[in-house]
Parts: sequence; C-alpha cells; structure tokens
Amino acid sequence: MKKKIVGMLLTGVMSVSMLTGCSGSSGGAVTTEAPKEQETPTEVAEEGEKAVLRVGMECAYAPFNWTQDADTTPDGSKAEPIFNSDFYAYGYDVAVAQMLAEEMGMDLEIHKVEWSSIGISMDSGEYDCIIAGMGRTAEREMAYSFTEPYYYRDNCIVVKKDGAYKDVKTLSDLAGTGCKLTTQLGTGWIPLLDQVEGAETCSNYETTSECFMAVSNGVADVCIVDLPTAQSALLTNDDLMIITLDESDTFTGDDEMVNVCIATRKDDTELRDKLQSAMDAIGWNDKAKMDELMNRAITQQPAAN
Repeated sequence: MKKKIVGMLLTGVMSVSMLTGCSGSSGGAVTTEAPKEQETPTEVAEEGEKAVLRVGMECAYAPFNWTQDADTTPDGSKAEPIFNSDFYAYGYDVAVAQMLAEEMGMDLEIHKVEWSSIGISMDSGEYDCIIAGMGRTAEREMAYSFTEPYYYRDNCIVVKKDGAYKDVKTLSDLAGTGCKLTTQLGTGWIPLLDQVEGAETCSNYETTSECFMAVSNGVADVCIVDLPTAQSALLTNDDLMIITLDESDTFTGDDEMVNVCIATRKDDTELRDKLQSAMDAIGWNDKAKMDELMNRAITQQPAAN
C-alpha cells in the first residue's frame, strides 16, 4: 500500500512540474506542497534504498585521488563512478571512502570539484563531506568540522635531479640562494614559502601536477609538497628528486598539514560523528594500515596521473 501511495505522490509531483516548470533551491516557483514532496525520498529509503554518502574531491591529486577511464585498477580494486561523468575515481581517498560507506551501510557517490571551490561546493549542498587529502588547520576548523586524521603524512621538497639544489639537506641550505619556490594554491604549504630566507616566490598552481611541471621546466626551482604526492609524481617525472629536510633544520608550523582529516559542514556534526564512529569501527587510526593502503594506491595510478 505504501509503494502505491509513493507512486501517486511522484505522479502528482511530475504533473505539477510540467505545469509550473523546474524549480530548486536556487529559485523558481515554490508551492505549499513542497515539504510533502521532499519527504518522499525518505519514505522510499525506508523501503530498502540505502542512504548515499556524497563525497567531494579533486580527482586530480594522486595518489590521494585521481581520474581514470576504467572501472577497476591494475590489481582489480573497484574504482568509483564520478557523478555526472563517464569517468571513474580511485586513490587512497576513494578506498577510505569505500570502507566507510560500507561500514555505515551507505552507497557512495563521488563528486569531482576544483580544489579552489571544494569548500564552497560542500557548503552549497552539492555533497556532504570532503575526503580529499585535506589538512586540518586552525583556519579551516573555523569553517568546517573535522574527524580525527585518516592519514598522517610527511612534507618534503621536490627539485631537479641534476639541478643546483640537488644537494640540499636543510632549510638553511636554501637560505640566500634566491631559489624560486612554488606550491599548490589554497593549501597549508603557502605559509611555508616565507620561511626560505631570500627566496623568490613565483606562481603557485591549482594542482600539484602543475607545480611539478614548473620545476621540470625550470619555471620554479623548489616545490613544497607532501611525500606521497611527490613519490607519485616521480613515477612519471624521472628528472625530479625528493629531498626530506633534516628534522633539526626544516620548516616550522607545518604539523597542521600532516593531519589529513575528513571535513563536513560546520554544523553537520551528526555526519562527522557518524564518519568518526565508522573509522573507529574499522580501526582506521593505525598508521601501519594507512601506510600500507597508501603504498598500494601509489602503484595503482594511471601514468597520466
């Protein structure tokens, strides 16, 4: 009987739509019947349909996330369809999202978005959480709610293998050299640029791929980035090398970028807590497990990423 009622409601909604045109949260005609129409999906879900975990990510930040043509990776892992696209997403972030969705009994929906608008798009309701290699910083905590880390990463610098900075070991080695620095826009690495005394800050880029290309082309000398992303880049950029600065003489205040967490809208603590409970249930606070998955993700990415 319930299914019949739902069907009648949907038929009514379609009839109203044909008469008044499409409307949504951004504008259009609104009738007093709107609240009843919005209740329909909840009723259908109660009859067996799963709730959906809608996740935003770049799908262009290997090995955390990337875009590919195939629905599986070389080792047979399942890639996820990208919403409103003919492509698929995989990487460390996707694998974590898959585990959490399964634990919560939800379907997974991946939304591809530019890094520069990733928070704005979540706030507008396009998706409900960000699993995108995002570091939890004090500034971001003012705008979003965060889980505990789902990955701990180290930072490094990337230079030309045969370049003037290949023998750098410490931050002091870069001081006064006039080296040209770059990193990704909108990240916690931006403040680190000012810690290289006498350096020249050149253009920063929307993606890390563009940062590595700048170093390869000599537009920049040094890229500040995280170690997994650098390791991923070296698979297809054999003219570059990674330098992990000595702990006694390295960047300060970069510990915020080390903690990679899931973000939800600031007031959506219910989803944040649900995600955290799922992380706890699968034991996703074990760095050894995290590193094992990250090492596997690095080996699965397509050459184009």
